[in-house]
Amino acid sequence: MLLKEHSKNGQQLLVLMLVLLLGSGFLATSLVSYQASLKSIRNSIVNTELPLTSDNVYSEIQKDLVRPILISSMMSRDTFVRDWVMKGEKDVEQMTRYLHEVQDHYGAFTSFFVSDRTLTYYQSKGVLKQVSRQEPRDVWYFRVRDMKEPYEINVDVDLANQDRLTIFINYKVFDYENRFLGATGVGLAVDAVIKLIDDYQRRYDRSIYFVDTTGRIVLTGAQSGPMGAKVGQSLSEIPGLKELQAKLKRPQSGKFEYHEQGRNHFLNVRYIPELDWYLFVDKHEGGLLESVRKTLYLNLLICLIVTVVVLILVNRQIRRYQTRITDLANADSLTGLPNRRGFQLLAGQALQEARRDRKPLVALLLDLDHFKMLNDTYGHQAGDLVLQGFSQNLRDSLRQSDIICRWGGEEFIILLKDTGNANARQLAEKIRKEIASKRYPYKGVNLSVTTSIGLAEMHPDDSLDSLLSRADKGLYRAKQSGRDCVCVEPTGNLDAL
Repeated sequence: MLLKEHSKNGQQLLVLMLVLLLGSGFLATSLVSYQASLKSIRNSIVNTELPLTSDNVYSEIQKDLVRPILISSMMSRDTFVRDWVMKGEKDVEQMTRYLHEVQDHYGAFTSFFVSDRTLTYYQSKGVLKQVSRQEPRDVWYFRVRDMKEPYEINVDVDLANQDRLTIFINYKVFDYENRFLGATGVGLAVDAVIKLIDDYQRRYDRSIYFVDTTGRIVLTGAQSGPMGAKVGQSLSEIPGLKELQAKLKRPQSGKFEYHEQGRNHFLNVRYIPELDWYLFVDKHEGGLLESVRKTLYLNLLICLIVTVVVLILVNRQIRRYQTRITDLANADSLTGLPNRRGFQLLAGQALQEARRDRKPLVALLLDLDHFKMLNDTYGHQAGDLVLQGFSQNLRDSLRQSDIICRWGGEEFIILLKDTGNANARQLAEKIRKEIASKRYPYKGVNLSVTTSIGLAEMHPDDSLDSLLSRADKGLYRAKQSGRDCVCVEPTGNLDAL
């Protein structure tokens, strides 16, 4: 019992170790693969995808701005504009027609000229207004007049077109002696830039927006900016970017990370000198990592299935080997019959059943006569052959419910279940006669043996030892009676058969 319990504990320990080894190995492999994928994706986002998007958007903006800049430069050096101003701006229709031609020919959204002498704002539709230092919407003109650079790019609303947001190229105009005459230029609607932003946001699942040097959003896609932010909002008002804005004080070019609502964001910031803006390309890792997480969960599920299958197979194999080992431990290697250990397990159960059901049980103790002489004459191989043949003869003569055991050497024990004394004696005599008639060929010689049998029927107070002891006395009596006979224990008037 202790051996069985020890074996069971050893099996459980082995299975537990296999679970830990397989589970740890699979989990470590899956996690390492998951982390490697995360690192690869993050590196791809930070070092490739976001900079590439930033470069593409910047290139598109530059492409859209180059032509308007050239047109504005041409207008600032146009002799008609300079001559018309220097002659006193007498025919407004001439300037209006000129601006209209520029706008139509080059496909500009708007075209304008502001005279420094009269502070008149000319537009393709006519005189728009008089600019004034006191008017906040006219600050741009006085800024341009005082700046050192020949032109600026400014994003502002266009009064002549229902205040639509427009990118203006404001170019200084000088006379032939380099005296300041005013500012001219064209306007480019930001719709093209917004369309570009929307296209990239939709195609690559990332937020693209422009921020001025004070950290205020100045341009986003048609819907909204990051986390629903609108034009005019400060970065400090946006979840996650508030902490980033506090660290940077003002936007800076570079790569950054921030968190909002449990999501990790990667940010590429690029300064655009032409606009004096910063281009923000923002992507959170949730969407990309979802497939990686699904792969991780799938790997873990596969690992779990593999582990369970392996454990089932290992457990089945262990049970098979345990059964085999138990059979080997309880069976005689030569005859295949139960040995003493196996017999004691089977006999103990048979005695309990006989007592419980109140059924008879008879023990037969058999011994091959003069077996030592056979071994000495023909050798142990011949003896083994006879033992194997004798064992098979016993099997053929008995029921499957009966218990046969090689007790040791040339001694065998049979327990006859549900068999009374008289029937047992008849069966024993039958066995004796059949054995005596059998021949076992060995190297041209037909070997034969006889057997002496002792018989004892179980008493109500019998133990296995006492039952076998009485059967042994019967065997002793059979040998004393000349062998090759069946005898019961020497009690009462029972005689040898």
